[in-house]
Amino acid sequence: MDLQKTILYVALVFTLMMMFQAWQQDYGPKPPAQTLAQGAPGTAPTTTGDTLPSAPSLGAAQQGAQAAPQPSGQLKRGERVKVRTDRIYAEIDTLGGDIRVADLLEYPVSVKEMETPTQILSDEAGKVHVAQSGLIPTTGSDLKLPNHEDTQFRAEQPTYRMAEGEDALQVRLLWSGDSGLEIAKVFTFHRGSHLIEVAFEVHNGGSEPFSAHMYRQLRRGEAAKASAFFIYTYTGGVVYDPEEKYQKHPLDKMEKSPLDKSASGGWLAMIQHYFLAAWIPNPEEKNHYYTTVKNGLYTLGMVGEAFSVAPGQSGSTSANLFVGPKLQHELSAIAPGLDLTVDYGVLTFIAKPLFWLLETIHAIVGSWGMAIILLTVLIKGAFYKLSETSYKSMAQIRKLQPRLQALKERHGDDKQKLNEAMMDMYKREKINPLGGCLPILVQIPVFIALYWTLLESVEMRMVSFLWLPDLSSADPYFILPLLMGASMLIQQKLNPTPLDPIQARVMMILPVVFTVFFLWFPSGLVLYWVVNNTLSIVQQWYITRRVITE
Repeated sequence: MDLQKTILYVALVFTLMMMFQAWQQDYGPKPPAQTLAQGAPGTAPTTTGDTLPSAPSLGAAQQGAQAAPQPSGQLKRGERVKVRTDRIYAEIDTLGGDIRVADLLEYPVSVKEMETPTQILSDEAGKVHVAQSGLIPTTGSDLKLPNHEDTQFRAEQPTYRMAEGEDALQVRLLWSGDSGLEIAKVFTFHRGSHLIEVAFEVHNGGSEPFSAHMYRQLRRGEAAKASAFFIYTYTGGVVYDPEEKYQKHPLDKMEKSPLDKSASGGWLAMIQHYFLAAWIPNPEEKNHYYTTVKNGLYTLGMVGEAFSVAPGQSGSTSANLFVGPKLQHELSAIAPGLDLTVDYGVLTFIAKPLFWLLETIHAIVGSWGMAIILLTVLIKGAFYKLSETSYKSMAQIRKLQPRLQALKERHGDDKQKLNEAMMDMYKREKINPLGGCLPILVQIPVFIALYWTLLESVEMRMVSFLWLPDLSSADPYFILPLLMGASMLIQQKLNPTPLDPIQARVMMILPVVFTVFFLWFPSGLVLYWVVNNTLSIVQQWYITRRVITE
């Protein structure tokens, strides 16, 4: 029996099953979300000393003019301020000053919709994902301050467009409060960047000191259904802080296990395949992180330290909002650990070097398709000796196939005697039937890590190669999956035929099963498997021919 190949295929099937289970957890049916209160009306945040508010509990003074509750999953709307830079098209709502829409102008939806940019933020019903921020007063104060719920800002102009030669574009929303307070919410967009600075500039024209906390949060609805069967990537919340590092907070866990902790530095994000939105505060600032679930929407946010402005003085506080692709170099330069949103899972320690090598090859050859091929060749070369051990073991068993068949005919259905006779033969011929297992098992983590490397790399998105219009999408003509299935059939012919006819039939069915699986896989991944299988066939044919003719 081809034990080595069986182990490899079983491992691959197990991997696919685990991916499907994870897919079900994130995209399968979920119970309807229940509404959770974000704080009873009239309740001010409890803050004593260095304690931070646990969440933006706005209180009666903040919510006084609030309209009737909106239907589940919908947000109230005001007027829109439209902003266009070289990288981002954004819409800011004057009600609350939320960023309600963010389109990435350099990333089309698909090769069939090149004129339609990928939308990360939206307040459209059923696709809600918005960035919100505001101010809440410190303990004991009933001061009304700008918030995302009901504050109506005044826009200086309805549209903004970054001009040629302009490096930054500033959008100001104005609000006037009681006791001489003048507050501007300022959004600063930068050329060539997906980073948006969001600041509150406060002029205290009153006679009392001003003190407040800035909160920032991302609010979204349930994740959309996965578009490709078995292609699982995580969609949900993540938080990073210097102590606990990178932690996931799935949407469906926010209700039962709400986040409630304080940490210095760090950031929070809502991530999805290839893209993310993230709030990044001052790295030295202490923040309280929280999650809430309300009206079918999931919120991940943070409340910062209090800042004060003396009477007659001005002051400000700010944070950065990133809305863009998961480009590792760009992310690592923005904040420590932000590049971990390129989620390779438990095999990150293998996947990161593989991506570095892939990127290095691409810098030389200028083609991601060729980079995948050359990386596969390098990996195959690195494991040549291990593969050689496996193939030698299979070739030796293949050489004994006629004698093994004779043993089967001699002992008939007596499996115990047949196994004893086979082991005696292996011992006499100095063949270890398990000799090829370890080399294959050693390679499996690398294969899986490379799978995640190719699946998570936004660099592959919308990149064409030969007849393939997009390495991140399935082969539209199914050529690669069929080649992959054919290569698996050829490998089956090179392997020793299992003595058990049922096992032999199962082994022959596996290439068909995997071909069906790979029909929907990103073509860059299937390209890797085709090249890997082709190299394996050449190596195995050469070793088998050499062993049999000895």
